[in-house]
Amino acid sequence: MTGKLSLDDLRQEVQTGAIDTVIAAQVDMQGRLVGKRFHAQHFVDSAWEETHSCNYLLATDMEMETVPGYKATSWETGYGDYTMCPDLETLRRIPWLEGTALVLCDTIDHDTHKPVPHAPRSMLKRQVERLEGMGLKAMMASELEFFLFKESFEEAHAKGYRDLSPISPYNEDYHIFQTTKEEKVMRAIRNGLHGADIPVENSKGEACQGQEEINVRYDEALAMADRHALIKNGCKEIAWQQGHALSFMAKWSYAAAGSSSHIHQSLVGLDGTPVFYDPDRPYGMSAMMRHYMAGLLYHADAITFFLAPHINSYKRFQAGTFAPTKAIWSRDNRTAGYRVCGPDTKAVRVECRVGGADLNGHLACAALLAAGIDGIERGLELEPEFQGNAYDGDDVREIPKTLRDAAELMNQSEMLRTAFGSEVIDHYVHAARWEQFEYDRRVTDWETARGFERA
Repeated sequence: MTGKLSLDDLRQEVQTGAIDTVIAAQVDMQGRLVGKRFHAQHFVDSAWEETHSCNYLLATDMEMETVPGYKATSWETGYGDYTMCPDLETLRRIPWLEGTALVLCDTIDHDTHKPVPHAPRSMLKRQVERLEGMGLKAMMASELEFFLFKESFEEAHAKGYRDLSPISPYNEDYHIFQTTKEEKVMRAIRNGLHGADIPVENSKGEACQGQEEINVRYDEALAMADRHALIKNGCKEIAWQQGHALSFMAKWSYAAAGSSSHIHQSLVGLDGTPVFYDPDRPYGMSAMMRHYMAGLLYHADAITFFLAPHINSYKRFQAGTFAPTKAIWSRDNRTAGYRVCGPDTKAVRVECRVGGADLNGHLACAALLAAGIDGIERGLELEPEFQGNAYDGDDVREIPKTLRDAAELMNQSEMLRTAFGSEVIDHYVHAARWEQFEYDRRVTDWETARGFERA
């Protein structure tokens, strides 16, 4: 891939003047990139080793509010610094930003010099290390959907995000003519991401007006989660440059379909040998794959928050919309929360369809791996396959219907507390409860329209 850079490559690019800016970014709780822009000369002189950020960046809500009640940081402790250590394996050109490179950073405690345990990248790395200790690696891929609008971000903001115009007037699922009209944006996204060392497979129209999907090649779990964060940021920046807005909200409009982030996952040995495949078993699913999937289902309730982290996330779970409502598994069945793809081939894998496009890729992958690892370690037996229309399924496991429910199920999970540490889970329970508190005290447009005159 053309966009990947070594530190020596960067030094040469700085010397010739081709690169003058380096973005050093960490991933926050919401999955956004936060950090600094360095003059490239200073970065290659010294900042490539470390820089610093305020520790409130891992204790804020979507509005960047200094949320009270976190143990990790507060006004009482003075909101000190974390150390940001650039992971030079992630250093790359950003083709859509002139003269710019970017590197992702690990978040390190300034005093202990250890990874901050509740940092999303730290949480995923912890599960990757657990797998390595078992002689395994996780291969993952996230499919991201979003809505593209005729308006710019500035115009959408000025309109209060009301009465927006999707880029197309009709369902454009796999539609070539309609997506030709959108190529100015989508071609720039495909080529921009490819040039940033993110191997794009394709883009396509999705099943609603103005809805798009971007697919990239699978990779090891950490690399894929890093790509996920870069894809979301890059799509927004490129659309903005083209005069358009796009949204990764799970459900931007009651009248529109939701936007998902399906996560494909499989395990391989350290030598790359697939361990989910056994040609002598039904669907080619090995005993290890069945144990892994059993863990996903056994802990499906507990990990929902990491797949659906916002109030709005739960508006997406509607029957007949291709978003699942039941946490069950089935072969090549898009009504199921967990779908077996590539049956009877070496590419057999499980696709988690629960997550929305608003999820944090590092947290989602970490939670899925933690659940799957528990299934393997305990040898959990996979429940029978669900067949048919899961929306009509009776007496089957429902996906939690609200953030409030998901937060309490996460809070009660001994598996999650063992996998990540109790203080980490307490941190995210507090985040979920704060989000719920903020929503509960707000007056919505729906309430006003319904009750202003008639109440």
